Amino acid sequence: MNYFVYILTNWSNDVIYIGVTNDLERRVYEHKNKLIDGFTKKYNVNKLVYFESTTDIKSAISREKQLKRWSRAKKNNLVESSNPNWLELEI
Repeated sequence: MNYFVYILTNWSNDVIYIGVTNDLERRVYEHKNKLIDGFTKKYNVNKLVYFESTTDIKSAISREKQLKRWSRAKKNNLVESSNPNWLELEI
């Protein structure tokens, strides 16, 4: 099974959300359609701009926690390393 660590942002790229899931397509759908109450619904964060995958849930959770501790500048650099224009990614 694959696990995904992902980064979402809002339309203006002002707000970042980092999450982990085993079904990226379903999870992004939930964010886009505001099916789950919380941060992403409140701040309209639903644009997928970065993700990485692994087959190990423990490493996925560890990576999510690591990214959440990073500065905003470091998170921006990570996104821009593979998505320099912060375009919405297709799954």
